[in-house]
Amino acid sequence: MKLSIVIPAYNEEENIAEVLKKVKSSLDISFELIVVNDHSSDDTARIVENLAKEFKDIKLVENKFEKGFANALKTGFQNAQGDLVLPLMADLCDDLNTIPLMLEKIGEGYDVVCGSRYLKGGARLGGSKFKAALSGFGGVSLNFLLGIPTHDIPNAFKMYRKNVLDGMDIMAKGFEISMEIPLKAFYSGFKITEVPTVWKERTKGKSNFKVFKLLPSYARLYLWALYRRIRG
Repeated sequence: MKLSIVIPAYNEEENIAEVLKKVKSSLDISFELIVVNDHSSDDTARIVENLAKEFKDIKLVENKFEKGFANALKTGFQNAQGDLVLPLMADLCDDLNTIPLMLEKIGEGYDVVCGSRYLKGGARLGGSKFKAALSGFGGVSLNFLLGIPTHDIPNAFKMYRKNVLDGMDIMAKGFEISMEIPLKAFYSGFKITEVPTVWKERTKGKSNFKVFKLLPSYARLYLWALYRRIRG
């Protein structure tokens, strides 16, 4: 099976070359790298274009929709040619050593494999303690209350079979897309599991994750999931 790695990138000139080279040197499988330039105003696109001349499996696409993480991911999904799709952050926060574990679970028949920072063997290194508390509460409580088979549903680092994404009506405008997709997949009957992963706070560039701005969107999804459970 071929893996499509989708990397949304907004003003990531300090990180994008390093993350692409790390992926190239770390994975010994068939894959394509799709970098979605999310209306960057820096040299992100030029750097990727130059690397694409050197490596044929790197592809640069432009986010034709309104700027934002969700629209960038949806653009990447539309351009993905692989049987599997994996969003990967451009800031080097995700642990590439988790990918073989995800592939093992796919081989066992799962449709969605979630990278979890809150499983034994996983960790969240750095970053806001407030953000960590919110993501931990959201993931663990949905696991406990609804039986969602992951303790870290907000984490974007998840591997999907392409057919999970095909035809899904994704409404998210921002980072909450990483919660919306697995929730809808769960209620559609897809098999979901999780593996431990280590997340590290970025050391270069600026994060676009604004927790207070996004909190209402996460809350709506949380309440929607509770409603689906109550409704049966």
